[in-house]
Amino acid sequence: MPDISRHQEHFKTLATIGVPRVGRSVARMLVFAVFATALFLTFVPWVQTTSGLGRVTALNPNDRLQEINALVSGRIEEWYVQDGMHVNTGDPIVKIVDNDPKLLERLSAERAQVDAKLTAARQALRTAEIDMRRTQELYEEGLEAKRAAEQARIRVENMRASVAEAAAELSRVEINISRQSIQTLRAPRNGVILSVAGGDAATFVSAGQRLATFVPDDIEHAVELFISGRDVVLVEPGDKVRLQFDGWPAVQFSGWPSEAVGTFGGIVTSVDASAQPNGLFRVLVTEDKNDKNPWPKGNYVRFGAKAQGWILLETVTTGYEIWRQLNNFPPDFPADSPTP
Repeated sequence: MPDISRHQEHFKTLATIGVPRVGRSVARMLVFAVFATALFLTFVPWVQTTSGLGRVTALNPNDRLQEINALVSGRIEEWYVQDGMHVNTGDPIVKIVDNDPKLLERLSAERAQVDAKLTAARQALRTAEIDMRRTQELYEEGLEAKRAAEQARIRVENMRASVAEAAAELSRVEINISRQSIQTLRAPRNGVILSVAGGDAATFVSAGQRLATFVPDDIEHAVELFISGRDVVLVEPGDKVRLQFDGWPAVQFSGWPSEAVGTFGGIVTSVDASAQPNGLFRVLVTEDKNDKNPWPKGNYVRFGAKAQGWILLETVTTGYEIWRQLNNFPPDFPADSPTP
C-alpha cells in the first residue's frame, strides 16, 4: 500500500481538511446512546404481564343476569312492567291465567271431595282396628276362629292402604291448587327489567318459559378475563391485575404498571381448569380493596361491559423481555415453581 504521507506536500488542500465538528458530535452521541441503551436493557426492571379481554360480571351467581320464567301454563293477562323499568322486591311483573277461568273452582271442589274421602277412610280404619282387637281377644279366649282374626287384620291393612291413597290424592290436588294460585310473578329482589318477552291475552305460555330478563341491584362486580393458554400456567389466585373498563380513558405501560393512568386494581380470584371453546382460559378478577383507585360504581360500569386486563407476573430486565418478545417465548416461570 503506498505511503500517502510522503505525497501530502503535493495535496495541501487535503492536508488542511479535518474531521467536521458535527461529525465528531454525532459520533460521541452515538457512542453515548449505545452505552446508555446497553445500561438500560441490562439494569432497568420490567414487569411481565399477560393481557386479555373480558367483560364485567358478578362473582355471586345470584347477582348475575336472571331469567323470570312462568311457574304455570296459561295465558298472559296483564303486564305490570316494561323494558328498563326498576322494580322492588315483591313488585308484580306479569299475571297469568288459565285457559279455563273456573279451574280453581273445580280444583277446590275436587279437594273437598278428596278430603271427605280421606275422612271416611280414616273413620273406617278406626272401626276396623276396633273390630280387629275384639276378634283377637275372642280368638285368644277360644270363642272365635283363627281365620276370623286373620281376616280382621287383612281388613285393617286394606283400610290403611285406602287412607294412604286418599292422603296422596289430597296432596296432589293441593299442589295443583297451589300452582294455579301462583299466577302473578313478582320481582325476587330490587333490580331492573332488561327485556320483556311480550304477549297479550292471546299468547299462551308453558310452565318454565322465559318471560323476562332481570338484573339485580347492589351486586358485587367482578371481571372475567380470557387469556392465552401459553400464559395461563403462570397465573395463580392472588396475582395483581390492572384493569381498564370500557368508556374509561387509560394509559397502560405494560412493563411499568406503577406509571399507568386511569387503570384500576384487581386480584385474581380463580382460574378455570378447562379452556373455553375458543381455546382461551377464563380468569375471574375481583376488586383490590387496597388499591388507591376504587372501581367505578355500578351506574358507570354496567353488567356485561367490556374490560381489558393486564395480569402482573415476574419482574425481569428490559433486555430479556425484548428478547423474549422477539422470539415469542412464554414469560419466565417463578423460581419456586416446578419445571414443567
